[in-house]
Amino acid sequence: MLQRPLPDLESWVKYLSQADIPVLKRTARELARLRENEENVSGRQVAGAILQDPLMTLRVLAYIEASRRSSQTADITTIDRAVMMIGITPFFARFDNLPLVEDRLKEQPQALIGLLRVIARARQASIFARDWAVQRHDLDVDEVTIAALLHDSAEILLWSFAPTLMLDIRALQANNRGLRSATAQEAVLGIQTTALQLALARAWRLPELLLSLMDDSHAEHPRVRNVIHAVNLARHSANGWNDPAIPDDIAEISKLLGISGETLMARLRRLVDIPPAEELPQAGEGAPSP
Repeated sequence: MLQRPLPDLESWVKYLSQADIPVLKRTARELARLRENEENVSGRQVAGAILQDPLMTLRVLAYIEASRRSSQTADITTIDRAVMMIGITPFFARFDNLPLVEDRLKEQPQALIGLLRVIARARQASIFARDWAVQRHDLDVDEVTIAALLHDSAEILLWSFAPTLMLDIRALQANNRGLRSATAQEAVLGIQTTALQLALARAWRLPELLLSLMDDSHAEHPRVRNVIHAVNLARHSANGWNDPAIPDDIAEISKLLGISGETLMARLRRLVDIPPAEELPQAGEGAPSP
């Protein structure tokens, strides 16, 4: 594991793009359970298990791109299609005895907690993004879902391979409440995770469509805004639904979906447990959380 920051973005990309990405123990267990009934398992069931884990999702997409034939011109942008391309039996053979993130971080429980929180946030973002993509009648809901799930995967990888540095970032922000994440990352890592995220996606040769959906600089596109808003709301609500940034999130999401804030809140309450309306802050109350 890295104890000191690498000298530049290129070094970070080289190190992490060649790393053996670990997965969650629960993912390995679920895949082992499905393998016991391999002959009757569908690709959708396998994909469902994969999509609970952004690390496993990343492994599968990176594998598909690394092993694609020159004659394969169509990008594989969803896990369903990836599993179909690999085949059920070859999939289980290829993704057996996977390294576990819990084993990597067993000596650093606080780092494991940090990683699990980011993964929980990524899952929540994917749920939000999927629901809104359905509301928007998106042409491919799964693509938007995966983009939201993987949007912060660089941060997850850093918790896996540079846990001490990530704990340093957390401590720096705890001692400086107004310090934004990007500033703290620059101070400790020498880079920002947003830049690392896109550089890694290119190193793994992930489909250009997924890369663009994860790139916040393309926010003029409604599909990208769908992902951005889902990631932001998941991040802010992880602090509690009284986070002062949430009213502005709700306003932006309502605008994207073309529905009222009340309708949006009713839709969100079907997805997550939200306190009564009187406990939530109103738009403009306080500054957005970093």
